[in-house]
Amino acid sequence: MRRNDLMLGMILAFVAGAINAGGFLAIGHYTSHMTGIVSSIADNLALGIFRLVGSGIALLVSFTLGAACSAILINWARRHARRQQYAYPLALESVLLIAFAGIGAVIPPAAAAPVTAVLLCFVMGLQNATITKISGARIRTTHLTGMITDIGIETGKLAYGLVARRLNHPPIVTDVRKLSILLPIVGMFFLGGLIGALGFKHLGHAFSLPVAALLLAVASPQLRLRPLSPQ
Repeated sequence: MRRNDLMLGMILAFVAGAINAGGFLAIGHYTSHMTGIVSSIADNLALGIFRLVGSGIALLVSFTLGAACSAILINWARRHARRQQYAYPLALESVLLIAFAGIGAVIPPAAAAPVTAVLLCFVMGLQNATITKISGARIRTTHLTGMITDIGIETGKLAYGLVARRLNHPPIVTDVRKLSILLPIVGMFFLGGLIGALGFKHLGHAFSLPVAALLLAVASPQLRLRPLSPQ
């Protein structure tokens, strides 16, 4: 993975952690991963709580539409403005986070929760699809299960390799490069979660504004119009 792509992945993991943790305090839902939401749909369906089934389906559909929107923007840009292909989804994510802060400023939190939950799921689907496209599906930033599993596998290989060396067994090679990618991303997700939770505690919905500014700062260099070449 290129250094710039890893840096972007770390920034987006930070954003996902912040929005996931801060969003939970705001609306009572984690919105960055769908595993729990799909499980809750199944649980509520079995219990006959169909109102919550509908809510879960709305969140799932919103996340899926966010990912689809990212794919549309990136594939359009690849054909018309290749230099900006990843800037468009990041800029849109920034705008949506500003909208999240605006909704929280004018609507009471309890009344705003259903709308903001759907909005944040869309944002997370948009972001996860974007980094998936950038990294060639090697990393995700909105959920950690797969990455922590891979870290465990590589750590196990490292531990077994130390034992194998003492027993003169064939060596086991640990993918150090993979660990050097996964560990910073997991760390940045945690850091983002901590800052997002503290931000919501002190700022409310407005905690998303600095996060939106960070995304816009990342996207803006690619969004600048290049001067026309002289004829």
